[in-house]
Amino acid sequence: MKFEHATEGRIALLPVGVATRHLGRAVLSGAEPPAQVALLRAASVITDPSARWDTAPIRELLDQAMARFGSNRSGADAWLAPRLHATLRLTRGEAADKDLWAFLALVVAPDYVLWRHLPVRGENAPRTPVVQASRFVGGSSVQAFARLWWAAEMWRDGTDYRPVEAACTNQDFLNTALRLGIMDHRPTAQAVLRVVQNLAATGAPRLGDQLNALCKAVGIAGSTLMYEVIGPDELPDDAELLAWIDDADSAPPVPWDRLPDGPDDGAVPTVSVDTLTRLFEDVNAHLGRLRDRGSPSTPTGG
Repeated sequence: MKFEHATEGRIALLPVGVATRHLGRAVLSGAEPPAQVALLRAASVITDPSARWDTAPIRELLDQAMARFGSNRSGADAWLAPRLHATLRLTRGEAADKDLWAFLALVVAPDYVLWRHLPVRGENAPRTPVVQASRFVGGSSVQAFARLWWAAEMWRDGTDYRPVEAACTNQDFLNTALRLGIMDHRPTAQAVLRVVQNLAATGAPRLGDQLNALCKAVGIAGSTLMYEVIGPDELPDDAELLAWIDDADSAPPVPWDRLPDGPDDGAVPTVSVDTLTRLFEDVNAHLGRLRDRGSPSTPTGG
């Protein structure tokens, strides 16, 4: 269901507590739109005059995603994540503010949240399906827009968004890997992605299960192994990041049919990614042997 929305205006900060009070079942099911006037009154204006806070480019981007992926809603994630990140140019500190994402979800694009996350109602479903409230006001790994922005931030390789596209093609990266604090270490994030890509290239079955098991094992091992020492990262160039953010006023709209360029704040060290990839492949091979050992033996005939 598509609601009326402003095509012009400014992004603001909507307190999560206020947003939550407006998430009744009628809104979560799409039967009624959020109370726009009340929400706008409760929102705090962002005084920065930069064009990056304009709502129109975000609306255009989301409308394009819905038009392109009407029958493949989850497929929109890989297309949208890098373009949302390159359109909404934020520091990590700004992106950590849940009030910003609540405003985008309830005021700018509640229709997109419903389109992307409303469960399909089965023929015998006893009740009207609803979107989980966390898709509007949840944390960075579940909120409809925050999870895409943070996935792009964690898996981009400097200016290169190709790893983001690859990661977001697999929903388990968004549902499992994105929740892990160790993914803040860029070589670790890239190495886990590379292991899964190598598995996919060999036709390995049940990639989602293997990724979830690998993430669990990597997280456990990370409590004793210091990935930052095994595969050191380089500090990002904050000056380049801030220059990229400042360029929002003159930057053209992100392209639809090729990936945009991210901030030129430094690529992930290749040697570190190679080292951690070998380590994680060994971990995954060990997990495979454990799975095989735990499988029931095939009975032999007499």
